[in-house]
Amino acid sequence: MSTPAERYAAFRQQQAESGPALTSFRGLYEFELDEFQLDACRALEAGDGVLVAAPTGSGKTVVGEFAVHLAVQRGSKCFYTTPIKALSNQKYNDLVRRYGAARVGLLTGDNSVNGEAPIVVMTTEVLRNMLYAGSPTLAGLAYVVMDEVHYLADRFRGAVWEEVIIHLPESVRVVALSATVSNAEEFGEWLGEVRGDTTVIVDEHRPVPLWQHMLVGKRMYDLFVYEGDDSQRVNPALMRITRDEARLAQTRGRRGYSRPGRVNTSNRADVIEKLDAEGLLPAITFIFSRAGCDAAVMQCNYAGLRLTTDRERMEIRHVVDERTAHLPDEDLAVLGYLEWRDCLERGLAAHHAGMLPAFKEVVEELFTRGLVKAVFATETLALGINMPARSVVIEKLDKWNGETHADLTPGEYTQLTGRAGRRGIDVEGHAVVIWQPGMDPLGVAGLAGTRTYPLRSSFQPSYNMAVNLVGQVGRDRARTLLEDSFAQFQADRAVVGLARQLRKAEQALEGYAEAMTCHLGDFQEYAAMRRRLSDREAELSRQRGAARRAQAVQSLEVLRPGDVIRVPGGRRAGLAVVLDPGVNPRGVSGRGVNGRGEGPSPLVLTIGKQVKRLSAADFPVPVEPIEKIRIPKNFNARSPKERADLVATMHAKIGDRDLGKPERARDHAVEDEEVARLRRELRRHPCHGCDEREDHARWAERYHKLLRETEGLRRRVESRSHVIARTFDRVCGVLDQLGYLDGETVTEQGRRLAKIYTELDLLTSECLRAGVWEGLDPAELAACVSSLVYESRQSDDTRSPKIPGGAARDALAEMVRLWGELEEIERDHGLSFIREPDLGFAWAAFRWAKGHSLDAVLTDCDLAAGDFVRWVKQLLDLLGQLKDASPRGAKVGDTAAKAIEAMRRGVVAYSSVS
Repeated sequence: MSTPAERYAAFRQQQAESGPALTSFRGLYEFELDEFQLDACRALEAGDGVLVAAPTGSGKTVVGEFAVHLAVQRGSKCFYTTPIKALSNQKYNDLVRRYGAARVGLLTGDNSVNGEAPIVVMTTEVLRNMLYAGSPTLAGLAYVVMDEVHYLADRFRGAVWEEVIIHLPESVRVVALSATVSNAEEFGEWLGEVRGDTTVIVDEHRPVPLWQHMLVGKRMYDLFVYEGDDSQRVNPALMRITRDEARLAQTRGRRGYSRPGRVNTSNRADVIEKLDAEGLLPAITFIFSRAGCDAAVMQCNYAGLRLTTDRERMEIRHVVDERTAHLPDEDLAVLGYLEWRDCLERGLAAHHAGMLPAFKEVVEELFTRGLVKAVFATETLALGINMPARSVVIEKLDKWNGETHADLTPGEYTQLTGRAGRRGIDVEGHAVVIWQPGMDPLGVAGLAGTRTYPLRSSFQPSYNMAVNLVGQVGRDRARTLLEDSFAQFQADRAVVGLARQLRKAEQALEGYAEAMTCHLGDFQEYAAMRRRLSDREAELSRQRGAARRAQAVQSLEVLRPGDVIRVPGGRRAGLAVVLDPGVNPRGVSGRGVNGRGEGPSPLVLTIGKQVKRLSAADFPVPVEPIEKIRIPKNFNARSPKERADLVATMHAKIGDRDLGKPERARDHAVEDEEVARLRRELRRHPCHGCDEREDHARWAERYHKLLRETEGLRRRVESRSHVIARTFDRVCGVLDQLGYLDGETVTEQGRRLAKIYTELDLLTSECLRAGVWEGLDPAELAACVSSLVYESRQSDDTRSPKIPGGAARDALAEMVRLWGELEEIERDHGLSFIREPDLGFAWAAFRWAKGHSLDAVLTDCDLAAGDFVRWVKQLLDLLGQLKDASPRGAKVGDTAAKAIEAMRRGVVAYSSVS
């Protein structure tokens, strides 16, 4: 143990290593900072940008908070960006508690609070829009924190992160905070290229150790056992019990009953009680279904589960009533408020995107305060919200990804289980996988043992991005800027390896060319003639084979029951009698009963007394009946005696004259004129007489094969080089054709497009230009514009959506027509960005804008309250953009403002920043 003098010396050394800002910052925390946090803070204070890649719950945000501290001390600004509004609200509240409301602002799609403050929390999209607009708010900006920066892999929203990183002023230092990714160094190298000096800090240590378990029946097993040398292996006892359980499950399935006394793993109340008994609450159970989360809560409720004390229940009721006091009573009744509150008072809650935002925020607060003990959540909870637990439970290792049931990736598993273990509260966290039949502990161990996943860019230029960039820096400079993207950086990295292969292949080609050199003439020319001859002969052979197969199929189509035929070759070669011709009942030529387009499939009795179904593949040449016999009317092919009698009849009819081995089909090809000409030219070529001709020919074949591979490599290199710039050129080509760009100039229409930030930016702009929405009232406009933001969750729902009539219906039809025109233009330019407008929310938007009640709208639109609010808020955001971008003198801007006013009411109007 160190002496007081040694501890004091260590303290002085620590102080010396820290600058004044870091020294004062450390005093704000009751705990000592980890080494990775200190390293990152020192780099920031020294003037570098930083990338911190560390596990969930490790305290990465401390580094972001130090950037805020630096800005405050130096009298500059810091923007703290997050990928989702809920995380922005959470971070805003944290910073207000430290610095006071006067010095902290919030900018999201829903809120604009104190936007000129020195510290502003915002979603990443807001910062991107500020950069393109040249907002004066950017003045004095010194630091930008990009929390959850690994979101740039998101295929829908990831491009925004790269746009911000590329376009921020050079003087701004970026603090990038990421989950643990396997290519952090690669990402950091790119940040260094585009942002200047960037220190990469990778820390894989979890501050709270995580233990992995599997719950099998009533018993919990450790997933791993640890050897003396600290190595780990899958628990043998777990392997044995899961094998036994799998056999029992299979037996029970065959017998149609369940073993008495077994815990049904789908009974969540039993699982929660088990965790409670083990001291593993609070817990988050991840269920990859919103309905499943709600059902789990009710299952626990109906089972009489109660996890709270009387004092906790009173505290919960006080928080719930206070946080929902602003919501109309009639809306609360629709949302099942009393039942929801009762479950909360029991310590139970669901958390998913279908919930009302206000309800989700209450769940988050109660869980963080330790009042709610069991939350059933979809995976969206794992993406950024600060809501750690002692334990995380995973019921299944696959989830629906919108198209199919896909297995969890190691990265997703790590993200989910990263919530387990509360720093400063728990000494360890626990991840529990509930065993189900078919689940292999080795597979779970593979997920748990793979801590990292690669970060892959999803960046591509958009129409809005193109007009903004061309307007700011011109087309050539814009092209160069886009080539700075992480997407192009990664493509170039891949090209480096391909280019190396290409160089080696080109060197090998030179060696092969030298080896086939002939003193009598040009052997490459001679080898090319040989290949042409070989190709022509192969082509003729294919043609003759195809003709024979067609003839064979035609010959099978005229067979009748009782025909005695010879099967020409293969395992079924020999004589046979046709029992059923196997021709398509409709008599369609070339379609057999197998329905695969392979021709008739006759059922035959062979001379060896076997019944076989043949196919066209058994007849490389046409077949003709050599005799005909009568098949008894009630012939039973399953009876050995009846089969033997019919074979005897066949013997008697044909005697011994045709029982020999079938003759092989001969190819009596007539020589082709092209073949004859090539052979003559080949014999006349000087290299034909070379003594080493065949040796040269072998080298020539190797040369030709490698040449094909080399050309393929070259095409791959070309396809990856400048791929982002080429896409940008195609985007500009569309904008040139439509008049948004005129060479280096952004037209008036283009400046309007520059103000529209939505997936369907170009279609939105075209609708404005064509005046599609000019005659609409606010509710009709809301219905039409909703089709540009809404996307149905059920892609297989073929029902026609309900839409308003009259002018709105006509406008929607015109929008779909415009989409069709744009899709054709995109196709001509080699692009496919624009999806069809989705009319599935039009009726709900129309009715809400008309003032109908929440109950009436939700009943009619079959949407969860949270989804409804989320889509309305996205619709309000786009309506706000239309208000700002509408042409001078057009009515649509005023109509958009009225639509916003009509729709921002009730549950939609509420946005919490408290």
